[in-house]
Amino acid sequence: MCAVLNVSRSGYYAWTIRKESERSKRRNRLEVQIRRVFLESRRLYGSPKVTLILRQQGVQVSEKTVARIMKELGLKSRTVKKYKATTNSRHNLPVYDNVLAQKFSAQAPNQVWMADITYIPSKEGWLYLASIMDLYTRKIVGWHMDKRMTKELVLEALDQAYRRQRPQDEVLHHSDRGSQYASHEYQERLKKYGMKGSMSRKGNGYDNACIESFHSILKKELVYLETFSTRAEAKKRIFEYIACFYNGKRIHSSIGYVTPNQCERTYRKTA
Repeated sequence: MCAVLNVSRSGYYAWTIRKESERSKRRNRLEVQIRRVFLESRRLYGSPKVTLILRQQGVQVSEKTVARIMKELGLKSRTVKKYKATTNSRHNLPVYDNVLAQKFSAQAPNQVWMADITYIPSKEGWLYLASIMDLYTRKIVGWHMDKRMTKELVLEALDQAYRRQRPQDEVLHHSDRGSQYASHEYQERLKKYGMKGSMSRKGNGYDNACIESFHSILKKELVYLETFSTRAEAKKRIFEYIACFYNGKRIHSSIGYVTPNQCERTYRKTA
C-alpha cells in the first residue's frame, strides 16, 4: 500500500500514531453538539436557531460554520409548507371593533390574549383546534379539540385559559369575526371573566397574525409531517406538542429566543 500511495513506511506508521489536532477535536465536538441540538429540536431547527442554542450554552461558533457542518452531516430542517385556516364570518351577530389594531405587543402576561381556530386532518375526518395565545409570552394558555367547530369548542379553550392563568386585571381578548367568537354565549363568558373584546377587520388576516402564525407553525412542524389514523391520536400528539414542546422547549425570536414558559417565569421573578 505504501508503494502504491508513494509514501515511506516510516511516514505511514508515524501518521497512524499521530495525536489528533486541536482543530480536529473542536470539529468533532461541534458535530456532536450540533447533532444533539438538532435532534432535541425534533429535527426542526435550521442553522440560525441551532447557532443561538449553542451560544446560549457557551459554545462560541458562527452561524456560517454551523450551516456548513449541518449540510455536511445531512441535518436539514424537516418543516414544510405554510398553512392558513379561515373561519366563517358570514353572520348577523354583533362584532367588536378592532381595538388591538395590529399592535402586537404587551407589557405583561395576561394583558392581551389572541384566539383562533384551525383544523387538522385524520383518517377519521377533521379535528378542530381552538387556541388562545398570551401575546406577551407567546404561550398557548388554553386550547381545546373536537370533531365539530362549534361555540362549545372555543368556550372550552377560553375556560381552560382562565382557569390556568387567573388574570387579575382586564384582558383584551382578540379574535377574528367567526360566528363562534361572536356568539352570545361567548360574549357573555368574556363579560363574566371581565375581558374586553376586540375583533379583526373583515377580510384582514394580518389583524390576527400572531395566533395564525402559531397554527401555521403547528402545521409545518407536526401535522404535515405525520399521518394521524384517528382523531384520538391527533389529539394526543397535538397536546404533547403544545404542552411539552411549544410552550416548554421551542425558542421564539419575538421574546428574545427563550421559550414561552421561560418568558413567563422571568417576568414573575422580576415583577
